[in-house]
Amino acid sequence: MSFFKKLRESISAKAEAVTNKFREGLGKTASAIAGKVEELVLRRKKIDEAFYEELEEILIGADVGVTTVMRLTDELREEVRKRKIEDASELQPILSEKLVALLREGADEGLRMAESGTTVILFVGVNGVGKTTTIGKLAHRFKSEGKSVLMAAGDTFRAGAIDQLEEWGRRVGVEVVKQQPGADPAAVMYDAIRAAKQRGVDVLLCDTAGRLQNKTNLMEELNKIYRVIQREMPGAPHEVLLVLDATTGQNALSQAKLFGEKSGVTGIVLTKLDSTAKGGIVVAIRSELKLPVKLVGLGEKMDDLQEFDAEQFVHALFAGAIDKEAEAGSAG
Repeated sequence: MSFFKKLRESISAKAEAVTNKFREGLGKTASAIAGKVEELVLRRKKIDEAFYEELEEILIGADVGVTTVMRLTDELREEVRKRKIEDASELQPILSEKLVALLREGADEGLRMAESGTTVILFVGVNGVGKTTTIGKLAHRFKSEGKSVLMAAGDTFRAGAIDQLEEWGRRVGVEVVKQQPGADPAAVMYDAIRAAKQRGVDVLLCDTAGRLQNKTNLMEELNKIYRVIQREMPGAPHEVLLVLDATTGQNALSQAKLFGEKSGVTGIVLTKLDSTAKGGIVVAIRSELKLPVKLVGLGEKMDDLQEFDAEQFVHALFAGAIDKEAEAGSAG
């Protein structure tokens, strides 16, 4: 059974609505990667050094990342040698297979939730990446699952950040714990943890400041918040999610490195994937940072924030090739 057929069958067992969201949300990236790979395969046919060079250019252009691209092409060369492949068209499913394997390396499945009591999720990231919107959409999702939710307005530095989170609270029907602008963010978290425990809330979503005067101040502030949460609720936070804007490509990777291990990041939220052809950054983050991409933003609607799924991602990228194979199979 071909890889594309196996992939198609694994996806068909999942909710069709989610599959459609990935296909629609990754349309631009699919054109940048799968569309160009397909054109290359049809034009070159023969696998030679020039073929690999063009393939590398396509992947780097979609922000898969130089280090990751070199790794992928090395693995493709090895497969070509092992399987004695001569026809370039046979490489498409192998590339897809390698991408799925890479994206699934050591990846945690979904969001980590508390076994009992309140699940605390802390959001970090620079301003303008869609952090507050992500918190609002996730609050909506948890509420629609029947969970009780509370939000903490820990970004007390940016003008309007508290108002923005309150507006999301009104939209999704979730209360926001806040203090005055300029207040100590750790004090807000203390109030939020106490409120969550007193009310027996299922999920507490915590916003944080995206920018202080310098990196040292930012990390010190995050560490202080972290210590308060751990002191008041041992075992929390259960997730520390770094929110990145996919449209910034390699800059998103730089931001991830900036936050690094010191901020205790457990996973990535990649927003605005529907607005960019640089969705290959998902692969670079997974490969170079060894951090799981937990959630992806695939559109503007409330339910367009989806849990990341490696198979859905690759299926969406190579949907055209998969559909063609299915048509050829039914015709045969």
